[in-house]
Amino acid sequence: MKRFVFWHIFVAALLMASNSQAQSLKDLLNKENIEKVVNAVTGKSTASMEGTWIYTGSAIEFESDNLLQKAGGSVAASAAESKLNEQLAKVGIKEGQMSFTFNADSTFTAKVGAKSIKGTYSYDTSTQHVNLKFMKLIPLSAKVNCTSANMDLLFNSDKLLKLITLISSKSNNTTLKTIGSLANSYDGMMLGFALKKE
Repeated sequence: MKRFVFWHIFVAALLMASNSQAQSLKDLLNKENIEKVVNAVTGKSTASMEGTWIYTGSAIEFESDNLLQKAGGSVAASAAESKLNEQLAKVGIKEGQMSFTFNADSTFTAKVGAKSIKGTYSYDTSTQHVNLKFMKLIPLSAKVNCTSANMDLLFNSDKLLKLITLISSKSNNTTLKTIGSLANSYDGMMLGFALKKE
């Protein structure tokens, strides 16, 4: 049985390598690629959220491949990411300017510039969702796509707007409305942050 699973993972890795045009066997056996394949085959993340994660840009995920196709595929996703990056930058969320630190004791700190907010979190590996509780009061749920080097925190659009209002000192109604309308124009899309481990 283990050998059967190994071959499934190996074949999936080969397919991913051909899709991403990997240059060598070394690229194929890269830890990040192997983790992605294991995550795809098992449907579960093998990595831990613990540590400090730095914002690198927006992250977008469609709730199903069907919705992605209806929205115009990867071109629509790229356009939406670009627009979201632009709006997030207006409220001070720029590459390298925001971070999340998740501690082993289930506490976390979110920082944007000089502003930081503490809270607690619980991660459910079976659903790959994290529940964040800011200042012991405000709960938010996010989907987590995590490897040892990269993590996406993805929120429903209304939750993302609530989070931006909380963590950004520069948020304004016009920008929040723009982000909200962007999310509404792509029904079935989750928005959030692409993060890289420090």
